[in-house]
Amino acid sequence: MGDVSLEEIASLGELTTYPSSTAEEARERVKDADVALLNKVIVDQAFLDAASKLKLVCEAGTGINNINVKLCEERGVIVRNVAGYSTDSVAQTAWMHILNLVGRAFHYQDFVQSGAYSKNPVHVDYAHPFMELAGKTLGIVGMGAIGQKVAAIGKAFGMDIIYYSTSGTGHCKDYPCVGLEELLQKADIISIHAPYNERTAGLIGYEQFKQMKHSAYLVNTGRGGIAVEEDLARALDEGLIAGAALDVYVKEPLPQSSPLLHLVHPERLLFSPHIAWYSQEARARLAHEMAQNIRKGW
Repeated sequence: MGDVSLEEIASLGELTTYPSSTAEEARERVKDADVALLNKVIVDQAFLDAASKLKLVCEAGTGINNINVKLCEERGVIVRNVAGYSTDSVAQTAWMHILNLVGRAFHYQDFVQSGAYSKNPVHVDYAHPFMELAGKTLGIVGMGAIGQKVAAIGKAFGMDIIYYSTSGTGHCKDYPCVGLEELLQKADIISIHAPYNERTAGLIGYEQFKQMKHSAYLVNTGRGGIAVEEDLARALDEGLIAGAALDVYVKEPLPQSSPLLHLVHPERLLFSPHIAWYSQEARARLAHEMAQNIRKGW
């Protein structure tokens, strides 16, 4: 949670916090707890066996794939998450990556700062033009609240919007809902905003990258594993797509052995350290909503 104030939560009882916990530490620390506030910590049988007094699990986030909800229900432990707190923060981060990719922000920064621009014979870096977004197609994987926010910003840039519903429902009627193959083939930018589940695991692999435009970009601020990391690394080095940006990974922090960190063409991939949800404002909303979840009781 960083430096966000937890005073509202602390006012509701005796609050003890830890900056991080291994699975073993979490089981020890939850022994006397009535309420467990956590993120990414696995709540399984061993966790619940250690927490005989536990009545409520508050996920400090939206996704609860780390929690065995069925087992919690059997034990009479209520599970609550916080939905919607990071919509603006994640949408902004997705667009930070999109604009950096198509606008070549890091290249231009280095071109000037390195002195290459000062030595240039003309006043512009003519060898590296950028791409306009107006008239291009933005393909969104998962049109929930965040996907819709990203789409609205794309619309403001003059983009055409299409989306693929990972649930198969296609509730959003503001934009065309298309199949995955059509989205891959038509989109100039693909932005992932879907949960990780049995329908989305490995959704975009090497065969899917082959269907994308060579000029297309992929951005994932959703969940790691939706785009297969090894296949993405291969697709980037083979030039199947123009570039990608990632905020989420299968294993976090990203291992140094990851193929994503050993590209032949590292300039084609931008990273951020799972930071999209972490704006000051989003974390303040998260703390407040967790306090509200505790107030609702059990």
